[in-house]
Amino acid sequence: MRDIELRTGLNIIWSPDGADDAVLAGQTNAVGHGSGKTLFCRLIRYCLSEDRFATESQRDRIGTAFLNGMVGAEVVLDGICWAIVRPLGVRRRHMAVPGGNLDEIAAGEGASTGMEPFIEAVDQRIITTALAELVRPQANGPIWPIALAWLTRDQECRFDDVLDWRSPTSDSASPMPASGQEKGPRLEALRSFLMAITPEEQTTRAEVNGLSEQRRVLDQEIGHRRWEIERTQTRLVTGLDLQGQSLPEMPLLIDVMRRSAGVRLTAASQLTAGGDTELVAAREQREAARSEWARLDGERIRIQALIPAEERALAMIRGELPGLSYSKVEAGSPICPICEVPIDRALAEGCKLSHRIPDADACRQRWDQRQADHDAQAKRIESLREEQKQILPQVALAKQHFDRSVDRVASIEKARDARESTWYTARRLQDDVERLAELFETQEAAIKRLRELGAKLETERERLGAFRDKQARVFGRISEKFDPIIRRLVGHDAQGRIALTGNGLDLSVDMGGDRRTAAIDSLKILAFDLAAMCVSIEGATRVPSFLLHDSPREADLGLSIYRRLFDIVQELERAGGRPLFQYIVTTTTAPPTEFRERPYLRLKLHGDPPAQRLLGVDL
Repeated sequence: MRDIELRTGLNIIWSPDGADDAVLAGQTNAVGHGSGKTLFCRLIRYCLSEDRFATESQRDRIGTAFLNGMVGAEVVLDGICWAIVRPLGVRRRHMAVPGGNLDEIAAGEGASTGMEPFIEAVDQRIITTALAELVRPQANGPIWPIALAWLTRDQECRFDDVLDWRSPTSDSASPMPASGQEKGPRLEALRSFLMAITPEEQTTRAEVNGLSEQRRVLDQEIGHRRWEIERTQTRLVTGLDLQGQSLPEMPLLIDVMRRSAGVRLTAASQLTAGGDTELVAAREQREAARSEWARLDGERIRIQALIPAEERALAMIRGELPGLSYSKVEAGSPICPICEVPIDRALAEGCKLSHRIPDADACRQRWDQRQADHDAQAKRIESLREEQKQILPQVALAKQHFDRSVDRVASIEKARDARESTWYTARRLQDDVERLAELFETQEAAIKRLRELGAKLETERERLGAFRDKQARVFGRISEKFDPIIRRLVGHDAQGRIALTGNGLDLSVDMGGDRRTAAIDSLKILAFDLAAMCVSIEGATRVPSFLLHDSPREADLGLSIYRRLFDIVQELERAGGRPLFQYIVTTTTAPPTEFRERPYLRLKLHGDPPAQRLLGVDL
C-alpha cells in the first residue's frame, strides 16, 4: 500500500537523473524516465472519472501484477470530501461516495456505485446546468470529462497547441470533443468553461454554420446545374440546326429555340404515312401469301420426296421380271429342284422323291401381274414428274407474291416509323427546350437564393463579430493574467496577448516581434493554463482551480524559464494567504533547490531500482 499526500498549491513529482540527485550520485546510468510520473498523472485522472488509467498493454501488465489492486483518492468537491476507489486488476467495483472513509470503502465489499454520482455532482455544482447546455450541442453525455481533458493534458500532446488535450496514443477514451481531429468543438467547449460564450452567440453560430452549409450545397447545385444547362443548350443548338446563326443570350435564346422546335413539330405532323387500316390489310395479304407459298412449297417437297421412293419401287419390280420370265419358260419343261431330273423323264420313269409338278399357268399369271405392276408404277412416276413440272412455277409465283407483300408491309412500316421518329424527335426537342427553360428559371432562383444566403450570412457573421467584441473583456481578463506570466517567464520586454478571432484562439508572445517557435508555443500553452487557473481562482470560470502538467518540455523552454515557472506558482500560492488552487507538475529536470523538499516536493521517484518506481515492481 502506498499513500501519497497532495496539498493545495504547488505539488511537484520529481524523478531525477543520476547526476541531479545525491542519493544516486554513484549511479551514472540512472535516468529519470520510466519511474511512473505519467502513470501517476493517469491515476489521478482515473480517480477524477477518466475511463482508463493507461494504454491497453500497460493495463494488462498492471492487472497481472496486481490482480486485486486498487487506487483511491479523496477529492474535495464544493466543501464535501468524496472517497473514490477504482480497480486496477480483475475487480470491477468503482466507488464514489460523498463523505465516505477511503480506507473503509477500499476494504469493504459494498455494491459498486460507479463514477456517475461524482461526475453528476461536478456537472451540477461546478460546471452548472446552464453551461452544460452550452457544451452539450457539441457532446453527448456528461461535461466534466471534457473539462478534465483540458485541465490534465496528455503528455503525448507535448503542449503543441492550446486545443490539443488528448492524444490517440494515450488510449484515454475521452469523449468528444475532448479528442478528435476537429478543434472547433473544443474551442466552443473551452469558451464555455471560461464563460466567454452566451446562448445567443451559440445560437447565432449554429445559424452561421447552417447557412454556410446551405450555401455550400446550393453553390454545388448551381455548378452542376450550370453544366447541365450548357450541355443541353449545346445539344439543342445542334439538334435545331441553329449553328452559325447569330443567337441571343439566355433567356431570349429560349424563345428562338421554342419557335424552331414548333416549326419542326408541325412539319413532322404533316408527313404522309400509311394508315392503320392499310397496314392491317397489307399484313393480312402478306400472311395469306405466306400461307399459299408454304402450301405449294410443301406440295413440291412432298412430290420431290415421293419420286425417289416410287423409282426405287419400280426398280424392284424390274428386278423381279427376269426371274418370273425364266420361271414361265421353265414351267413348260420343268426340272426337279431336288434331283435336277427333267419332269418328263421323272414322270416316265417315276420319281421316288416328289410327287409335286410345277404349275406353268401360275407362273404365267405371276409374270403377267408383275408386268402390270411395272406399267402402273411407271405411269405413277410419270404422273408425279408431270405434277412436279407444273408446281415449280406455281411455287415461284407464290414466292414472288409473298416477297412483294413483305416489301409492301416493310414500306408502310418504314414510312410510319420515319414519321413517328421525326415526330418524336421534334417533340423531344420541344420538351428539351421547355426543360432548358425550367433549368434556367431554377438556376436564376438558386442564384438569387445564393445571394440572399450570402447577405444573411454576412449579417450573422457581423453579429458573431459583435459577440466576439462583447467577449473581448473576458479574454482581456485572461490576457491580464497571461501577459505578466509571460513577462515573468521570458523578461519584462516581452508582451503576451490572448485574442479570440474568427479562426480560433490566438496566443501571441511579442519579443521584438511575434515569436512562433516550438519552445514559444509550449511556453504560451503553459502560460495560458496558468492564466486560466488564476481566473478560476477568482471564480470567473466554470472549472475548478486545478491544473496538472505532465513533464513540460523543459529542454525546449530552457532551464532559466523552467525554474521561473515554479517561482510564479509559488507567488500565486502566497498571494491569497492560503493556496486557492492545486497545481501538480511532474518533472525529470531538477526543480530549483528550494523546491526539492517539502512542502512542494510531494513524491520522489526513480527509474531504477524497481522498488523506487511508483508501483515498486517491474511490469
